[in-house]
Amino acid sequence: MLNQQIIEKFISIVGKDNVDTSNMGRLAYSFDATPQFQSLPDAVISPRSTQETAEIVKVCNEYKVPIVARGSGTNLCAGTCPTEGGIVLVFRHMNKILEIDEENLTATVQAGVITLDLIHAVEAKGLFYPPDPSSMKISTIGGNINENSGGLRGLKYGVTRDYVMGLEIILPNGEIMRTGGKLAKDVAGYDFTRLFVGSEGTLGIITEAILKLVPMPETKQTMLALYEDIEDAACAVSAIIANKIIPTTLEFLDQATIEVVEDFAQIGLPTDAKAVLLIEQDGPPEVVHRDIQRMAEICTNLHAVSVRIAADEAEADALRTARRSALSALARLKPTTILEDATVPRSQIAPMVRAINEIAKKHNVRICTFGHAGDGNLHPTCPTDARDKEEIHRVELAFEEIFEKAIELGGTITGEHGVGVMKAPYLEWKLGASGIAAMKAVKHAFDPNNIMNPGKVFAKESRKRVVITQ
Repeated sequence: MLNQQIIEKFISIVGKDNVDTSNMGRLAYSFDATPQFQSLPDAVISPRSTQETAEIVKVCNEYKVPIVARGSGTNLCAGTCPTEGGIVLVFRHMNKILEIDEENLTATVQAGVITLDLIHAVEAKGLFYPPDPSSMKISTIGGNINENSGGLRGLKYGVTRDYVMGLEIILPNGEIMRTGGKLAKDVAGYDFTRLFVGSEGTLGIITEAILKLVPMPETKQTMLALYEDIEDAACAVSAIIANKIIPTTLEFLDQATIEVVEDFAQIGLPTDAKAVLLIEQDGPPEVVHRDIQRMAEICTNLHAVSVRIAADEAEADALRTARRSALSALARLKPTTILEDATVPRSQIAPMVRAINEIAKKHNVRICTFGHAGDGNLHPTCPTDARDKEEIHRVELAFEEIFEKAIELGGTITGEHGVGVMKAPYLEWKLGASGIAAMKAVKHAFDPNNIMNPGKVFAKESRKRVVITQ
């Protein structure tokens, strides 16, 4: 617990209204979107500027108070759950788009900017910020950067990391560091920008970012391909890429997911299909038309029972919205919803989907699978009930086998959700003991007092005694 002396120091920095030690206030920030994780912080603090944030960090470093930097709490790895108490930093005041630079194609924003607000602001100027996590209506840019968030457009455009050009960071000792800038080229020293993207708040506090923008695509088209066989759908994904077509979006939903999403969205999705591919392409009209027609042919040749091209943007938007609502729809089934993101090379999607279904049957659990099939990022999702300890145990065993299978197929334990607490026990399976040791050395060099989001990424032990190697 924080003593009154420390609390008074925080109040002197940000004002009494921005330090919340009430039970209700602390409770609201004791969990994120990850099920089965909750822990009360000692205080919730809302800085109003970079300088105030730096002063808060100096106090925390002096008294060894844990800090959790939090966006909107939409992450799915318990990365913003304050498992060791301390303070939660909330950037509700630091939510401004500081500049949209049309000459250099950049946007400079504070950490608390909502992702969709940025997207709308740059699109109003004919520009495009491609990263589009499903939570973009409420997620923040700072949270996206900390987790290196992906999204539906990741296949063609990449993930958040590919659009971060520079950062303003508060180091664990309270010093302010700036990395990168509005530069097309910069090889001066270590690439700290890349290091901090995806570091999950374990190395420092990101307060500001310079983001890359691109020209707005001229047009786009969307289509839906229906399959009676999941493996045919998975093979179509590989075939499209093998034909040197990179669509903007190439999403996969299995029948269990389709049924739930249609019941939720009611837009006419075919619930009798075993699998659906949602495909979108953008760019010059002639290229979009050519690619959509070619992908329709590929899907038909690989036994699609139906290929439907959206008649207009309203229909296309309804299809995209339905896909983005998959987690919300599945969350209606049971009190607890566990969503994971095992990722494999796209050529291994069919074996991975087959393995997920076999593992679910083996452990007698329901797993619905959807995800960004074009980049191999699948989201096996289990509706369950945390109060049923026996079932939860079977769910955990099932996901352990899914992670194991993903690594066996040349994949990884997480493609976009991060490690946090949920995936920490499995990280050594992917990186090996030497990889973990190297990461710990970096962490200690930046944060010797271990105040930055402690208890995340590094597990005390693996859940299995045998370390899996590739």
